[in-house]
Amino acid sequence: MSLDEATPLPAPPVTARLGDRGGFSALRWPVYANHAAISPPSDAVRAAMAQAAQAYATEGVGAFPACHAQRLRLKGRLAHVFGGAPADYALVLNTSAGLMAVAQCVAWRPGDRVVVFQGEFPTNVTPWQVAARTFGLEVVTLPLAPLAAPGGADLAALEAALKAGVRLVALSAVQFQTGLRAPVAAISALCRAHGALLSVDGIQAAGVAPLHAPDCDFLAIGGHKWLMGPEGAGVLYIHPDQVGRLVPRVAGWLSHEEAVDFLFEPHKLRYDKPIKRRADFLEGGAPNSVGYAGLEVALMAIEHLGVPAIFAHVNAWLDALAPTVEALGFTTHRLPDADRRSGILAALPPEGLSAGALAAGLAERGIAVTTPDGRLRFSPHWPNALAEVSTVAAALEETVKALRG
Repeated sequence: MSLDEATPLPAPPVTARLGDRGGFSALRWPVYANHAAISPPSDAVRAAMAQAAQAYATEGVGAFPACHAQRLRLKGRLAHVFGGAPADYALVLNTSAGLMAVAQCVAWRPGDRVVVFQGEFPTNVTPWQVAARTFGLEVVTLPLAPLAAPGGADLAALEAALKAGVRLVALSAVQFQTGLRAPVAAISALCRAHGALLSVDGIQAAGVAPLHAPDCDFLAIGGHKWLMGPEGAGVLYIHPDQVGRLVPRVAGWLSHEEAVDFLFEPHKLRYDKPIKRRADFLEGGAPNSVGYAGLEVALMAIEHLGVPAIFAHVNAWLDALAPTVEALGFTTHRLPDADRRSGILAALPPEGLSAGALAAGLAERGIAVTTPDGRLRFSPHWPNALAEVSTVAAALEETVKALRG
C-alpha cells in the first residue's frame, strides 16, 4: 500500500450551528469577540488533535500513513471551500511562512518592482523587503486610503504603478487595522492585464468573508484566526499557472519526487531526484500532523455552515453593535457597502480615551477584544450569538462612562 492509499484518521460528525458556542466548553470568556487575533479551538478541534497525538503515541511511525492521508483530505476540503484543486495547496506553518517562501522563490530579475500598501501588517511587508535586499528589487509603497474611497475602491494609483512596470503586488484581502476588504477580484484582473503577479495575505478573510483562491497567484492563510484551527498550521495556494515558474530556493528532502522510496526499497538513496513541480514542494520536512488534524475539523465547520452564511451572521452581529459604538463618539472604519466589509468592526476611540483602557474595561466585564494600532476591534465569528450584542453594548457604555469619571 502506498502512502496515498492509506486510510485517513476518521473525522467527527459536524454539529456547528450559527450562534451556538456549545462546542467550546473550555472558553472562559462570556463574550469572545477576538477571532481576528486568535480563535479558541473548539472541543472537536482539540479532540482531533488529541486523536492524532494518540495515534503517534500508540503506533509511532506507523501512524504516519493515516496522518498523511488526513492531510490530503484537508487539501480537498480547502479546494472545496476556496477553489482550485487539492494539488494547488501546500501546507505551511503560517501566513508568514507562505509569504516568505513566495518572496524567495519568484524568479526575480534585478530592478523588479514590488507594490505593498501602507498600513499593512508586517507579515505582508517584511518578506518583500528581504527579497528586495537579496535580489535587488524596488519596493513601492502605495496608500490604502483609495481602496476605502466612497462609492467604491479607487484603483487609479495602483493602475499607474502597474503601467510603470510592476512584477508583483502584495495585498491583504482584509486589513487588520480597519477591517477593509479589498476588491481582490478587480485587483487581480488589473494585475493580469499588466502582467503582474498578485500575492494575497488571506488570514483576515478566509473563513468569514468571500475569498476565491484562483483570483490570486499566491494566497497565504494562517489557520489560527478565522479558520479556527491551531497555531502552526497554515496553507499556501499557488495558482497552477505559476507553480512551474517558481525557483525552488526553499526546499527540503520531501521536496523531491519519490522522496521517501529509499526508506522502503534498497539502492534508492539519490540526491539528483527532481524537485516537485507542485505546490507541495514547499512541504520539505516533517509536517505538523497534530495541528493539521485540528485544522481539518475546524474547516469542516466552515464548510458545513458555508462562508456566505457565516458572513451574513457575523455582519448582523456587527450591524447591531455599530450604532452604539458610533453614538459613543467612536470613529468607525466600517464601510456602508457590504462587499467591502469583513468580520471586523474597528473604531478609533473618542478624544481622551485610549483603546487599551477601553479593552481592559471590557475585559473586566467579560468581553474579549483587541486594540491593533490604537483601534478598538470587535471580531465575532459563527459561534457568537446575536443576543450577545446587548451585553457588549451595555458594557461598552459602562466602560466609557467609568473612564470619563
